Amino acid sequence: MNFKDCTLAYLENTFRLEQVETLPDLDDWLKQSADVSELERQMIAVFRHQLKFSGYDWNETELAYNFIGPIMALVSFASKQANFFAERPLSGLVEGVEMSGKPDGMIASGFREPKMPYFCIQEYKKYKDPEGDPAGQALATMLVAQELNAHRHPVYGAYIIGYDWCFMALRGKQYAISPAYVATRDDVFDIFRILKVLKRMVAEWASEIAA
Repeated sequence: MNFKDCTLAYLENTFRLEQVETLPDLDDWLKQSADVSELERQMIAVFRHQLKFSGYDWNETELAYNFIGPIMALVSFASKQANFFAERPLSGLVEGVEMSGKPDGMIASGFREPKMPYFCIQEYKKYKDPEGDPAGQALATMLVAQELNAHRHPVYGAYIIGYDWCFMALRGKQYAISPAYVATRDDVFDIFRILKVLKRMVAEWASEIAA
């Protein structure tokens, strides 16, 4: 099964998943604090201005280059233990179903190539896209990541539709999706904070593997 063909309905029916309104793993992640410097706030404001000014006309690649990429680079996930990877192959067996594809982005252990994925992201320009269900695709990659991690800890993800960022968490058979954070508003600072918290969590998990 290719990630691009996955929908929430398919995944729920095939793997007996349940979407819950709240999940402690997601709630704890979203509410944690992280230091955001004044310089970072100034740069984020520049990125937000560009998104508000011309983002409506961007295609997916332009959105990735002009906004998502700069935000991820400012968080700076790169280290010897983990890194941010884009469109790298990911595959795994989930309850007998072979699933594979190239997520738009993922944060995984490894420096030059991904090893253990912790966070998967799907990015879409349009609110209605003929190519599939972004939430379903993100959840499909998270299911594979959960198997590769041997269910040692929750797996996180996000999907982006236009200006909206929705964060996700999966533990076992349950998953939850956050309300949308709108990147053209002050929500953009929360998006950045949430990603910095994720960076801290990934560093902890990667250190456990290295130990």
